[in-house]
Amino acid sequence: MAHIFLNFGCMKIECQICALKSKAASLLSDAEIEKLSYNCALVRFIKGDPLIKQGTFSTNVAYLRHGLAKIHIEGPYREQIVRIVKAPTYLGLPTTFGDKINQYSVTVIENAEVCFIDINAFKELLKSNPDFSYEVMIELCRNELEVFHRCANRTQKQIRGKIADVLLEFSEKIYSSDMYALPLSQEDIGNLVDSSRESVSRVLTEFDRDGLIRFSAKKIEILNKDSLRMVSSNG
Repeated sequence: MAHIFLNFGCMKIECQICALKSKAASLLSDAEIEKLSYNCALVRFIKGDPLIKQGTFSTNVAYLRHGLAKIHIEGPYREQIVRIVKAPTYLGLPTTFGDKINQYSVTVIENAEVCFIDINAFKELLKSNPDFSYEVMIELCRNELEVFHRCANRTQKQIRGKIADVLLEFSEKIYSSDMYALPLSQEDIGNLVDSSRESVSRVLTEFDRDGLIRFSAKKIEILNKDSLRMVSSNG
């Protein structure tokens, strides 16, 4: 693993001018930003590195500054990917404040930079700045609603609709492009949509054959987005 650890306090100046800080952090005063700076450390991760491990103690608030990660839970039989998260966003807040033990894992699927913030300093900022607290709460609510939506899709859609959802999400929400390289293996996609790797492979091949996408290795090109949206809508 190629991590670069920066000691607490060394990012003080960059925190003040950082273009990637959260909307919540942008509402902090200069003194509060300085406090944040002295209580955070920037760590760089490469694809495949764990950011948060299920079952370990939660001692920091993680802010995904750059990159892409998957949130996943180890079940009795296999891994369940809950959602894909794109920077910038906070990670693990429900676990951090709801339980001292991490209830899920977060793993990098594209090279990432993460700010780890001392939990006590973060709590003090929540108490002292209501605007900061409000924005953090809004992000928590937005993420929860997204999980509810995904849960409904998993239980109500067939495999073709679920794979179409995944391809459209990467196109429209993550890469903003109809051409991209999938950052997940077919097994990971299966764990995301509650299906087998073989079923994922079969549907991708069908989409390619039907002219909806061009699929080669992990490279995806969406050729007919309207038809793909129709598959998603019909489930």
